Amino acid sequence: MPDRRTLIVVPTYNERDNLPILVDAVLAAVSSVDLLVVDDDSPDGTGRLADEMASRDKRVRVLHRPAKQGLGSAYVEGFRLGLSEGYDVLVEMDADMSHDPRFLPALLEAIEDGADVAVGSRNIPDGSVEGWGIGRQLLSKGGSLYSRLILGVDIRDLTTGYKAYRRRALELIDLDSIRSNGYSFQIETTYRALCRGLRVVEVPIVFVDRRVGHSKMNSRIFSEAVTVVWRLRLDALLHRL
Repeated sequence: MPDRRTLIVVPTYNERDNLPILVDAVLAAVSSVDLLVVDDDSPDGTGRLADEMASRDKRVRVLHRPAKQGLGSAYVEGFRLGLSEGYDVLVEMDADMSHDPRFLPALLEAIEDGADVAVGSRNIPDGSVEGWGIGRQLLSKGGSLYSRLILGVDIRDLTTGYKAYRRRALELIDLDSIRSNGYSFQIETTYRALCRGLRVVEVPIVFVDRRVGHSKMNSRIFSEAVTVVWRLRLDALLHRL
């Protein structure tokens, strides 16, 4: 694969136990990438640990934010930094090891093969979820199906948070105009890419439920996603996306 500068953006909030495992696994899977930890002043010291790791490996960097400000805004700040520093490909993934780094080469290969956005999909052949009960699975699959129907798109996993973008995709998506900050951030970024006529490709992944810590998902975040899809659909119809 040609040498494209790649930045992995990983938001963190209380992920001290998971972060070292993730960083080692990412750099073992794709040694040529850089990794940016965006920490929201984690009370458990995740930010300090990230600084220690960065001091030992120049591929690891840390962006400190003064308080918990939300997943979407963390990605936007990380992407902005990456774009300003000339990275060619930017990847988003969770810190809790639910996004297995072994799938990174496949996501990056999809970009190399011409995708503008490569999404790690749980809902296509060879994709799956491990460790979730039936209720959580129905919530996730139902959310994706609901969003697909309202937005009229074919992407089967609109809520995945494991994605790779060409820099031009992020530039065309217009990060400054994104209004979603929770669960719906993933829906909005993919939908904006599709509305811009960008090529979005699904790559199968196996999503594994976190083994350490607690999920950040809650009813408020899910409710946001339910209402945001209608706003996105309206904005598209009015040519505001």
